[in-house]
Amino acid sequence: MKPDEYNAEKITVLAGIEAIRKRPGMYIGSTGTRGLHHLVYEVVDNSIDEALAGYCTEIKVIIHKDNSITVIDNGRGIPVDNHPKYNKPAVEVIMTKLHAGGKFDKKTYKVSGGLHGVGISVVNALSENFKVFVMRNNKVYFQEYKKGKPVAELKTIRETKKTGTKVTFVPDKEIFNEINYQFEVLSSRLRELAFLNKGIKISLIDKRSEKKKTFQYEGGLISFVKYLNQNKGAFHKVIYFQKYMDTFELEAAIQYTNSYTEHIFTFVNNINTVEGGMHLSGFKSALTRTINRYAEQNNLSKGLRLGSDDVREGMTAVLSIKIPEPQFEGQTKTKLGNSEVKGMVDSIMSEKLSVFFEENPKTANEIINKALKAAKAREAARKARELVRRKSLLEGTTLPGKLSDCSNQDPEKCELFIVEGDSAGGSAKQGRNREFQAVLPLRGKILNVEKSRLNKILNNNEIVAIITALGTGIDEDFDIRKLRYHKIIIMTDSDVDGAHIAILLLTFFYRYLKPLIENGHVYVAKPPLYKIKKGKYSRYIQDENQKRKILKKFEGKKVTLQRFKGLGEMNPTQLWETTMDTQKRTLKKITIDDAVEADKTFTTLMGQEVAPRKKFIKEHALEVDNIDT
Repeated sequence: MKPDEYNAEKITVLAGIEAIRKRPGMYIGSTGTRGLHHLVYEVVDNSIDEALAGYCTEIKVIIHKDNSITVIDNGRGIPVDNHPKYNKPAVEVIMTKLHAGGKFDKKTYKVSGGLHGVGISVVNALSENFKVFVMRNNKVYFQEYKKGKPVAELKTIRETKKTGTKVTFVPDKEIFNEINYQFEVLSSRLRELAFLNKGIKISLIDKRSEKKKTFQYEGGLISFVKYLNQNKGAFHKVIYFQKYMDTFELEAAIQYTNSYTEHIFTFVNNINTVEGGMHLSGFKSALTRTINRYAEQNNLSKGLRLGSDDVREGMTAVLSIKIPEPQFEGQTKTKLGNSEVKGMVDSIMSEKLSVFFEENPKTANEIINKALKAAKAREAARKARELVRRKSLLEGTTLPGKLSDCSNQDPEKCELFIVEGDSAGGSAKQGRNREFQAVLPLRGKILNVEKSRLNKILNNNEIVAIITALGTGIDEDFDIRKLRYHKIIIMTDSDVDGAHIAILLLTFFYRYLKPLIENGHVYVAKPPLYKIKKGKYSRYIQDENQKRKILKKFEGKKVTLQRFKGLGEMNPTQLWETTMDTQKRTLKKITIDDAVEADKTFTTLMGQEVAPRKKFIKEHALEVDNIDT
């Protein structure tokens, strides 16, 4: 375009609905699975705001067979009287205008989970069909929209004694890549909301499968922590406190367990602040200072000054605050930036914890003893980490002896295959593309990090080899910028032992190298179980279902079926064709969409308690295609 052609008529002004439909990712993050589910959360957040204001006790979410969604609450119902500025019913203004809603008037909602008032108007804009029913004034009001625009004016359709709002929407196929709501994804968020808002009843009904779950927790955050610690060996009752200060509200629940990892979940106005922020900083500083002060005053410290990490080992905590105007920052807008919150949380935590310790000296002593053991282990881990660091410096650029590195030096183009066994490792080394594919074979099963402290982990040769190959360091030394391969691919056999090794590796990544998962660097390879041949026809088969379908297709005809019991049975060419060729392979990217459920699953599968693991395996056994005995 020439300079003189760049004029006023070339400037596009996107207003309201058009802006949302043009750039949906700006409002819901993505047009993939995450954004699709976010639509439901936005509608539910409106109902939760009614609950926070004290007017809603029940919310129902329904997934229909066509993947449309209905959300019903028993709140006050969205206002239907005419808006003075727009001369339209308030409900229509809310559904069609950005930054319209009752959340800017502190008399209507003191606090609100929904941000900037864009929530439900965004859902309407990104739906091919959207219907709202308002129960209020002893009447039911109805209005329908298509792609964000009203089909007709708001009308009264019948009388009722109920109050509340019902919304049904069909996500727009022009906007979303795939429209398939996942019951468990919605279930996790709704469970979380029920924990955070004690007493509220939230139901999820799936008309496609007839699944149904109802969440209601009178214990609130206490119930939340108990849920998180089900299989972790908690050794005291949940410490709980709540405090109101003008427009600020704080709730916290804390419980220590016999595990070695910490789990802190923080929320602001029901929003999961996964990146932490000022409230988390205040929580941590108060915890460290209060525990050290109590230990010194009662001669329990044994000359040691407990560090922040020491006092949090084995701790599960949920911190929930509510403030009128949260300021979010960070990459995903889930980090609280209000500087005044740090001091408020610190002050309340210090006061409440000090009182609890004075009134419960036995629990205080147990917590401090655990922290003292953690401090000693931390020192041992420091020496082990120093040894790993010193070894790397002495060896210079020398990588683990069994690692076959690639020639490309650009991490974005490089892949590391972590392979089970020397035999499979040998085939992978021969079959790979040496330019960008590196191979690290492992001997047997690595250490179960769920049952070990860091000092023991750093004495395990296989784990040290992985850390050295990746280049990021671990714990205090971790630096994702030093990652040598942007694709880390776990490649194990398609049997029970292979699955166990994969879980051990994933547990290690989840507990100690979590940013690698969060940034999308960790994958699991899907090697085939079978090779089917019939004349010139040849195909590799991933699972039992595929096998059954293809055998049915060739029914009555002679076929050759080759079963691969392990990666080591494949020659280099077969391994390349099935599992390493970027054009043909199947990889599963590991994600952490729901940290609460991920944490519970790892604890169940790899933790100290045997009974929950057996129960989990029995419940999920039918989901497994094939198990070798």
